[in-house]
Amino acid sequence: MITRRSLFAGGASVGIAAALGAAAPVRAAVRRVPLSDVFQLGVASGEPTPDGVVLWTRLAMDPLAPDGLGGMPDRPVPVEWQLAKDDGFRHVVRRGVELAGPQAAHSVHVEVDHLDPGAEYFYRFRVGTEISPAGRTLTAPAAGTASRALNLAFTSCADWQTGWFTAYRRMAEDHPDLIAFLGDYYYEYGDYKYPVRDQAGGECFDLAGYRLRQAQHKSDPDLQQAHAVAPWVVVWDDHDIENAWAGDVPEQPDPPFLPRRAAAFQAYYENMPLRRAQRPDGWSLKLYRSLRWGSVANLHMLDTRQYRDLYACTGTSTTVGPDCTQRLDPNRTIMGKEQEAWLFDELRHSSATWDVIGQQVFMMEMDWVNGEQKGYSNEGWDGYVGSRDRLAATIDEAKRNAVVLTGDVHSHWAGELKRDYQDPASKPVAVELVTTSITSAGNGLDEYPNTRQLLAENPHVKFFNGRRGYVNAKISQKEIKVDFRSLAVVTQPHSPAYTSGSFVIEPGNPTLNPA
Repeated sequence: MITRRSLFAGGASVGIAAALGAAAPVRAAVRRVPLSDVFQLGVASGEPTPDGVVLWTRLAMDPLAPDGLGGMPDRPVPVEWQLAKDDGFRHVVRRGVELAGPQAAHSVHVEVDHLDPGAEYFYRFRVGTEISPAGRTLTAPAAGTASRALNLAFTSCADWQTGWFTAYRRMAEDHPDLIAFLGDYYYEYGDYKYPVRDQAGGECFDLAGYRLRQAQHKSDPDLQQAHAVAPWVVVWDDHDIENAWAGDVPEQPDPPFLPRRAAAFQAYYENMPLRRAQRPDGWSLKLYRSLRWGSVANLHMLDTRQYRDLYACTGTSTTVGPDCTQRLDPNRTIMGKEQEAWLFDELRHSSATWDVIGQQVFMMEMDWVNGEQKGYSNEGWDGYVGSRDRLAATIDEAKRNAVVLTGDVHSHWAGELKRDYQDPASKPVAVELVTTSITSAGNGLDEYPNTRQLLAENPHVKFFNGRRGYVNAKISQKEIKVDFRSLAVVTQPHSPAYTSGSFVIEPGNPTLNPA
């Protein structure tokens, strides 16, 4: 476990000033306007490449200040940073100073480059005499490197009101190399009927509200532990902005959506370890991108919200029946033409053993209604069958070993993506692994009354568990070993995690094999 004590072990004896070096501008700033306890939101890293990584922090003396600015003064604050080869910071390899200003809620995004590939580093920040908690990060292996597996953890859907974030701490204790978060980092609403924990503020509509909600989540010690243990790669889903939004169309017409989306995008960038390439331009933010882990895996992160067509038939995210033929329209898209062309080009030119696709909503076909009646999610890829068919065909024709990572549905699922669900004899072309939530929907159950019939009526779906948690995937040239990690309770803190299902996926065989 990474702790402030362990990461500073051995380094404190040289003294704070000697360890970090002189910084007259910081001392002057502290004398002018005293700052205290500014690292209450922790630290994070993300977006690893073979030679670089992003280091993040956001200063806040009062994280729950109603204006969303964390109780910070209305001026820039110099923030020193260090990157070291050791957790005692005896071997510092890079250092610098960044200005954290009020226009970005005093957040810092340091893009460090010219690092060693496949290497472990430790980092920390300083303002005046205050030193942040330290974090651990990694760079990706060099292109063509096949020797190192990727220990990937992924999860989604963290609702502060409905439970404790213990799953984040259990994930950190598994010591992953990389954490992928697949959407709904927080929930924008604030009127949950039976809260386990009280939410700060009401529903998020403006920049102050989204900043405040982000700060409340970042103040959680279990989430801070997960951010400090490994680099993250993130995408959003609907609740990061507004429930069930689709492209430029919100679920509710008031307030005006595009200004609200711009505010949410700005707060999202400020609070995530993202690169300048992901900086928002008003209500636009290009979040889809690929990360490469040597020759073992390419990780393609998708945005299935910003560019999608409106929901089929009803215009809403409700379940639709087989009479909704609009969902079968081959021209409909959940990714948008530009993102789709980018992804297909990435797949066709990939030389990694695995192509891992991180995205938000159920991709496999799923009849969610028991019995003879049919019901399909208009919000998932069942509402955009043309997009799914084109992706499945590209995976098949490019002969890629593809694995889809999915969030959103607040339960663990696993199954197989078929080339064509209209053909009962169609072959699988990829495996889909669906993670449960961190807390959303409360404790859940191991199995719901209709689960067995759902699985029987959807035979390409092989696994279900309804508790909260995350997924660990050890990705190597030989195989992907998958463990679905579950927690029995999130309405009380400190619950242990257990493995509710384990599977192996082999190259050239897009099926789930029990481990």
